[in-house]
Order: sequence, then structure tokens, then C-alpha cells
Amino acid sequence: MEKKSTIDTQFADGQTIVYPLQGVGRITEIFKKDFKGNEILYYNIYLEVSDMTVMVPVDKAVELGIRAIVPVKDSERALQLISEPNEPVTGDWKMRYQMNLDLLKSGSVLDIAVVVRSLYHRSKVKELPILERKIFDTALKLLIDEIASSLDKDTDEAEEMIFSRLEAESEE
Repeated sequence: MEKKSTIDTQFADGQTIVYPLQGVGRITEIFKKDFKGNEILYYNIYLEVSDMTVMVPVDKAVELGIRAIVPVKDSERALQLISEPNEPVTGDWKMRYQMNLDLLKSGSVLDIAVVVRSLYHRSKVKELPILERKIFDTALKLLIDEIASSLDKDTDEAEEMIFSRLEAESEE
């Protein structure tokens, strides 16, 4: 049973959100806690992917990039984006790594889709260095979880949707 908060916050108790670089989470509680003599309002966020709960001050949530799950049209746009031709990127893996890390940190589902598309196609040409492989795995997991939540699918269905589009682009 979802608790309803009477406190004015951007997100509601029980709401599914995205925490950039952490993944999809659910607000399990909104509560006040004393911190250095001040009452601070916090979100308790459960992140299933890492099976952990984090406390985030309500007034820092937006600054940290925490946002609602994207609407269906944005998920569909992300799926369309990964099936579009891949843009050529620099051959310098350190530069590529930083560009992809910056895109991931933005937390945008479209930026995450660009990272997945780019690194997936790069991996078809040449094995990814370990750090890029980790970024690919992280981006893919973030994309799968958000698309699954947005489109009300299970993660296996979302993963299949993503890979079928990545493969379709590479066959053209």
C-alpha cells in the first residue's frame, strides 16, 4: 500500500524514478531527519539493480539528476535512435570514454541510447577496452530498466527490443 506524503515534494512516495548512473529506483519513503540541528527532508530510494537503499535530501534530488521515468514517446524515440546509423566517433579510446561517460552522467534516456548504439557498433569492429566495456554494460542496463519501466514491459522484453533494433541497424 502506497503512503501518501502531505509534504510538498517533486516526487511522490511509491513513485518510480531514475537516478543517473545508478538506475531505476522507487521512492519508498519521504521523511524528515535531523542533520546538524536542522530538519532535512529526505527521499528513501530503493535501487533494485544494486539491491540498495539510498537517502537523498529532497532539495538535492534535481541537482543529482534524479528524474521521473520518461514517457512512452521518449522511450520509443530512444529505441528509434539506436536503430539509426551510428555516427563515427574518435579512434582515441580515452577521448571516446570521456565523451560516453559525460553522456551517461547527463542521465538522459536519449544520451544513454547514443552510448549503447555507439559502443555496440564499436564492439562489432573491435573488442572494447575494459573501461569502455563497463560503460557499455552500465548504459545497456540503464536503458533496459528505463524502457521496461516506461513501456510497462519486463526487462527481458525490453532487452530483446533493444538488441533487435541494434542488430537491424548493423544488417543494413
